[in-house]
Amino acid sequence: MNRLIISGSIIVLFFAGLALFAPLLAPYDPGMIDIDNILTSPSGEHLLGTDSLGRDLLSRMVYGTRISLLVGLIAVGISAFIGVILGSLAGYYGKWVDALIMRFVDVMLCFPTFFLILAVIALLEPGIVNIMIIIGVTSWMGVARLIRAEILSLKERDFIYAEKAIGASDFRIITRHLIPNAMGPVLVSVTLGVAAAILVESSLSFLGIGVQPPTPSWGNILSEGKSVMGAAWWMLFFPGLAIFITVLGYNLLGEGIRENLLKT
Repeated sequence: MNRLIISGSIIVLFFAGLALFAPLLAPYDPGMIDIDNILTSPSGEHLLGTDSLGRDLLSRMVYGTRISLLVGLIAVGISAFIGVILGSLAGYYGKWVDALIMRFVDVMLCFPTFFLILAVIALLEPGIVNIMIIIGVTSWMGVARLIRAEILSLKERDFIYAEKAIGASDFRIITRHLIPNAMGPVLVSVTLGVAAAILVESSLSFLGIGVQPPTPSWGNILSEGKSVMGAAWWMLFFPGLAIFITVLGYNLLGEGIRENLLKT
């Protein structure tokens, strides 16, 4: 098996395990305040140290894994759903349908995604649900283009003409034959998209307009650490390291899948 896939899968599964078994793995309640242990450095009692309220950083990091992965996966699920539908319609029907959808894609791509997200969040209340939806509905354009390109090629194959000859409906042809056969490149895009969504969520939380305290996320832990970085290096180092390794894992997995697809 591809080494990139193995390496990426190990990292992804490790963090997925942290998220799934957070209540069992976290040594303390992530919201428990201990005024006697404010900003204590990593030790046997608190392996990653504590924050400015005396909360155990390891526990908050473990629970923060849930938030980061949840936002990443659901946001990418939303973007993939929108992109697959619009890209399939554009590729299959062509003509004015294709022109209309692709011009809409071009318009969306004119706006820098991160600033578009900031503009939308300014109109809405920051929160986990809003963040997932906003990231999802502003990042589907790449998936739509990939699906469209694949379907433009696939719809000229003999098996599609055979389906039309026996009277198969457009819905059946698109959902049963075209989309399943066009999902290879989309799988790569979705895998890389999870990493991008995690970065966006962390950036928004770092700026204070993402996941709001006291709910722990890697981004808002970093934001808390910004004000005490001279006295508590661990508040920046460990969440930053977690974001880096997670993003690296999804990128390795995506590149591994891409290499496998190119070989077939």
